[in-house]
Amino acid sequence: MKWTPFLVFSIILWTIAPCCILAKTTPKDEVPPKALNTQTKNNTQAPSIEVQAVDKAGERIGKGIDRFSHSASSKIGKWVEIEVFSGITWLKLLICISLIFLVVTVERLLRWLINGAIRKIPPEVDVISWRQYFFQALSRPLSLFIWSYGIYGALSPLYDHFQTAGGDNIVHIVAQKAADVGGTIAFFWFILSFVQILDVYLKKWAAATESTINDMLVPIIAKTLRVFIIVIGGIIVIQNLTGLKIGPLVASLGIGGLAVALAAKDSIANFFGTLTILFDKPFQVGQRIIIDQYDGVVESVGFRSTQIRTLTGHLATIPNEKLSNSSLENIGERPYIRWLTNIGITYDTPADKVEKAVQIIREILENHEGMKEDFPPRVFFNAFNDWSLDIMAIAWYHPPNYWDFQAWLEKTCLEIMRRFETEDIQFAFPSSTIYIANDDKRQLKLMMLKGEGL
Repeated sequence: MKWTPFLVFSIILWTIAPCCILAKTTPKDEVPPKALNTQTKNNTQAPSIEVQAVDKAGERIGKGIDRFSHSASSKIGKWVEIEVFSGITWLKLLICISLIFLVVTVERLLRWLINGAIRKIPPEVDVISWRQYFFQALSRPLSLFIWSYGIYGALSPLYDHFQTAGGDNIVHIVAQKAADVGGTIAFFWFILSFVQILDVYLKKWAAATESTINDMLVPIIAKTLRVFIIVIGGIIVIQNLTGLKIGPLVASLGIGGLAVALAAKDSIANFFGTLTILFDKPFQVGQRIIIDQYDGVVESVGFRSTQIRTLTGHLATIPNEKLSNSSLENIGERPYIRWLTNIGITYDTPADKVEKAVQIIREILENHEGMKEDFPPRVFFNAFNDWSLDIMAIAWYHPPNYWDFQAWLEKTCLEIMRRFETEDIQFAFPSSTIYIANDDKRQLKLMMLKGEGL
């Protein structure tokens, strides 16, 4: 292990240092410690519980150093009481360095243990256990937490040397705030990572359910939690840095005022549009819908908008507010595909052949592939068109698979063509009839006008 020499050296150094610091001395050697003022006169922000605990430990270490330095100078040498700068002796400096080594040792040791715990988890095919997610989520935030409060505590014996004559200690205050900010970020970093674990398991749960509404709901819940955690974490960080009481200010705004302050009008409208889609369930992910000029398959429903893959392959992004307030057709919810057509035959077709054409189409559509029993096909001779005699045919295909329907439709149309050719029934096409002179049925009459004055 490449960290072995470093760990051994740090453990030895840390073992010697506390023994020296906690060595008992006579009462006459005790020096009253300096009062440590950790706040300015205008600063009313109290340090966190973690910082207070570290301060108490640092105060005990400082007292131990002061007691030990007088007795150690006679045994080790006067150099331990030599000031390096600003009243800081070599003894205090060395002990602070040893504490920093201890912090690094603890952080590396914990990282090594966590990585070892992850490696010991038996691998499963395409499955990551919750323990792996948990350890991965804990690893980096824990390191930041240890570094933040560990370095702050390691330097705690030095803070009293930066206290001004007025009782202020800017260095200590800055160190406190830096430690609190680092600890807060580490905590909310872990919470965000935990939300990611929750997101993974919710997606697995949604995939196991039949309804695709859960597939839409899970990403929205995860995004909402992330935004909420980031906002709360940011408020706490600002409060730690500035000392302002943001909680009462936010509470005084009320829910409506907070919403207006954090989001624009369109964002709020889209959010409520998202809620409408989730609760009304006008469509689900994977279904084909038509709204305005868009016709395509729903790919995802987000916090603000919905993405639709159109039939041309383009990705359309539509605000949820527009979706919730517009009329849409859910093609994916249709129970069948209706086929409606008018088959035109020529006007010179005799009536008996018209009846034969209707009979042929009825025979072909009778008990056809994909027929719904409660929706039998309908065939009627129903119109005299401008250039054709029209036979209306209606059929319902089930289940509503578009490509299966097209394959059936092709076979049906080819069968109608073959049967019509056999019976010598001609299909009509747009045409016009022109009558000319010498037509026995419709004589052309010309009138000659006698012109005068020519």
